Amino acid sequence: MMIRRRRLLLGSALTAPSLSAFAQPVSSGWRPERPIRAVVPFAPGGLADLTARLVTEPAASLLGQPITVENRTGGAGGLIGTDLVAKAAPDGYTILINSSAHAIAPALVARMPYDVATDFVGLAVLSAAPMVLVCHPGVPARSLDELLLLLRTTPGRYNFAGAGIGSTVHLTGEVFRAAAQVELPIVHYRGGGPALQAVMAGEVQLTGVTPAEAMAHIRSGTVRALAVGGPMRSRVLPDVPTATEAGLPGFRQDIWIVAAVPARTPPPIVTALSTAFNESVRRIEPRMTELGLQGKEGVETPGQVDAFVRAELERYAAVLRAAGVQPE
Repeated sequence: MMIRRRRLLLGSALTAPSLSAFAQPVSSGWRPERPIRAVVPFAPGGLADLTARLVTEPAASLLGQPITVENRTGGAGGLIGTDLVAKAAPDGYTILINSSAHAIAPALVARMPYDVATDFVGLAVLSAAPMVLVCHPGVPARSLDELLLLLRTTPGRYNFAGAGIGSTVHLTGEVFRAAAQVELPIVHYRGGGPALQAVMAGEVQLTGVTPAEAMAHIRSGTVRALAVGGPMRSRVLPDVPTATEAGLPGFRQDIWIVAAVPARTPPPIVTALSTAFNESVRRIEPRMTELGLQGKEGVETPGQVDAFVRAELERYAAVLRAAGVQPE
């Protein structure tokens, strides 16, 4: 009887770790011992902030510690909040959640306080929203082919609404006109919202918006969607073709959100955080889809995230250089 009891106790002890591992998928050997802060270098309400608040809740559950979202605003491209993380202790307790601005800023700012490529290690691409090319319904083009013909036969007649030099909306216009090889003046407004309003009012004819921003206006007929600048159709705009499907594969533009930590963070900590955030993204995928967001296929490991960010650094630098924008 004593021997049987000992066997039962030994069996329980042997099975306990596997049960614990099942409940807690993060098993790199590092577990946080106190709350983590996720720094978003932008004001509340934007895509980076929204994504951070969606993703950190399940990530906190996986890691076993709370994750507090902290908005640190100021500086072009979120430099202040990003610099705070670059110089934070590399211990896993301070995480950066930034947008595409992370890769755009070096092309705009001559004296960067940090190096995007060497001062951070990527954890995960948390979300991405393909930019949708939309026009005023009065534009006599119901497809991308028709728009290209119109722009090429009436150069300079139509304008694109930007949202400030270096904004994702501005880059959408630059990438589009370079891919299409058309003359398309860009008129800047104070943000993406005013730019979209200008198109709806007929002040300008074209702009780029995210699927979430575009949905209601496309359905109401106040703007017309012509193409999605992503590798696949948006699930919330299934009838809108990708630019590649429409015959303009060079038009590729989206806004993405990335999580990263300081570069000197030990590999076991990086692995644990990366695992938690990637699993968190998978768990909230239905909610992301509702918001017109999607993931980045083949970009999950820290090495893949870093390679992706470096490629975007080079791409944005080339786009802005071709547009005549110099770092200041």
